[in-house]
Amino acid sequence: MYLQGGGANGLAMKLNERNKHTVILKEYGKNIQRLVTHIAGLEDRERRTQSAYTLVEIIKQLNPNLKLESDQKIWDDLYIMSDFTLEIDGPYPMPEKELLGKKPLPIGYPIGEVKFKHYGRNIEKLIEKAVEIEDDEEQEAAIIYIGQLMRSFHSTWNRDNFDDQIILDDIKTLSKDKLHIDLEKVKEMGLFETNTRRDFKIPIEAENTGNNRRNFSGNNRRRNNNNGGHSKKRR
Repeated sequence: MYLQGGGANGLAMKLNERNKHTVILKEYGKNIQRLVTHIAGLEDRERRTQSAYTLVEIIKQLNPNLKLESDQKIWDDLYIMSDFTLEIDGPYPMPEKELLGKKPLPIGYPIGEVKFKHYGRNIEKLIEKAVEIEDDEEQEAAIIYIGQLMRSFHSTWNRDNFDDQIILDDIKTLSKDKLHIDLEKVKEMGLFETNTRRDFKIPIEAENTGNNRRNFSGNNRRRNNNNGGHSKKRR
């Protein structure tokens, strides 16, 4: 084991003195901190490297949870605990000290207000995509699907006063009058009803969910028929 012996240069002695009562990463504890400081002070680069490899294995044994982490994290932590003075031939380069504690870049948020908040921004995005559809039949199918969604959202807030004309007016407004569908056709065929048959593909997950429900209900019917419509009581 290469953790014992060896002289210390001036830098390592200062580091050892400074870190004598300081634990840089508290999750590793004082003993690991002392070993890192000792390894950083070894004069021979090869011995420092071999000792660092040994220390990484010790850390994994002492902290089984770290086995799930990337090895690079452990090596980065060694460099951090050495105050970036650990010069070894490790499997990963020493991280930049300037990056330690650096604040991440702010996450950008969508700019602009939602015109109809009860529909949400996703409806606006769906309408933008529908406007780009060139095929008339596919575009109409998209309008019907969007209308069904909008009706379900609208009915959540207002169950009493509702008309398909409201949905069509909102679609025209959000699409800047680029999406059209005949109102009489919508009312006569109930196109905005959520139980209306749709001629476009729905997500696979939704299809699987529907199949599971049908199978479940079918099994129940068969089971009830076999029992003559009565459930058997245990005696």
